[in-house]
Amino acid sequence: MLTGRKEEQIKLLNAMESDESEFIAVYGRRRVGKTFLIRETFGYKFTFSHTGLAKKCTREQLANFQSSLRRQGLRKAARPQGWFQAFDLLMDLIDSSNEKRKVIFIDELPWMDAPRSGFLTALEHFWNGYAAARKDVVLIVCGSATSWIVNKILKNKGGLHNRITSRIYVKPFMLSECEEYASARHLGMSRRQLMECYMIMGGIPYYWSLLDKSESLAQNIDRLFFSADGDLRHEYSELYASLFKTPEPYISVIEALDSKRIGLSREEIIGKSGLPNNGKLSSILTDLENCGFIRKYSYIGRKSKDALWQLTDPYTLFYFKFVRGNTVNDEEFWSKTIGTPAYYAWAGLAFELLCLLHSRQIKVSLGIGGVISSEYSWHTPASDGEPGAQIDLLIDRSDGVINLCEMKYTNGPFKIESSYNAVLQNKKSRFIESTGTRKAVRITLISAEGVVRNSYSDDIPNKVTADDLFSD
Repeated sequence: MLTGRKEEQIKLLNAMESDESEFIAVYGRRRVGKTFLIRETFGYKFTFSHTGLAKKCTREQLANFQSSLRRQGLRKAARPQGWFQAFDLLMDLIDSSNEKRKVIFIDELPWMDAPRSGFLTALEHFWNGYAAARKDVVLIVCGSATSWIVNKILKNKGGLHNRITSRIYVKPFMLSECEEYASARHLGMSRRQLMECYMIMGGIPYYWSLLDKSESLAQNIDRLFFSADGDLRHEYSELYASLFKTPEPYISVIEALDSKRIGLSREEIIGKSGLPNNGKLSSILTDLENCGFIRKYSYIGRKSKDALWQLTDPYTLFYFKFVRGNTVNDEEFWSKTIGTPAYYAWAGLAFELLCLLHSRQIKVSLGIGGVISSEYSWHTPASDGEPGAQIDLLIDRSDGVINLCEMKYTNGPFKIESSYNAVLQNKKSRFIESTGTRKAVRITLISAEGVVRNSYSDDIPNKVTADDLFSD
């Protein structure tokens, strides 16, 4: 069964009702469920379906294309000598079809574009000279190499410029979709377990499909990450290589960002990664942002050129924290780590990231889903005996209010003691003083298990619980 993806399905199905030929680009990171979405939506029935081969030369790609043509109706298709001949054969297959709408699905399209293959030019010719001139072709191209799809298809400056009729970016699941998926697979997980699983693996459907309902969450994490042949123990080495043809500079940026939780400026990235300060670095940062591995954000009151980039992929962060460089070789490592100081330190930061990734749900809970707002971070250094202060998420609203969000991950309801209340009030006063804002400033507490009611809790006008993060 297909979980979620309703808007994406509507876009795909609308193409079947169109009076014109449609060219749809579907993209998103590895393991996010792009292929499954397309196959399920069309009931695995296509006029022609093909998947490119990873790291193979043009000759092997063409042989594979010939095999797909033969299996799907063009039984006497000769071995094409180039991509123009290959697409000519595809035209013959389409011409022979009696289907009302001819759905052509080409998966892992970037892999087919080997160096000096002429693939992209042949694809342009196929669409502009043939498919677009008809009214019954639905061409769906898909790939995990998001940067290739964006730069070569969506931002094409040649023959495919503005030819895409619909683009579908398949994002990781949110908590609500993970809950739906876990329920469909009878995983029997509480909401706290669902949150912790998300804090480890993010919302990547394939990772969740590896969970065994007969095991506890801790046992699953031990098996997937810490056993010798664990599927997710070795995923990191494939993840970035599958997305980028030259993954090394991308990995350099990712590893540089891991060195500082709140993120790095462009200059700091250059210093830590050793990459040159040029347009290529800009492309790398944009590609990583498009794939959802990092986010670009600003401190409130600062210019956009002072923006920071922050690593926000839960899987990568967990891998760096506990798997990479782990010399313990204990297949029950995670079960034994739960409840230790290292676990709680990680959980607090991972919960903050979980909240950042669900900022829309937080705004809905606050009743401001329809209010125009921007999200920032803020910090001020210690001075004149006053401690420094930092807010990882603040919501600057067009209705004259700023929410300063504090995020707490605890085993039970969070109790606001006098000392912590003083910290909160100090953050609020320091923020108002340093920014000079004239907006109303409200402290907002986001807690995993709710808040203990006492005199200090009444000083917090807005409270968000973990349940609120599960809204659609």
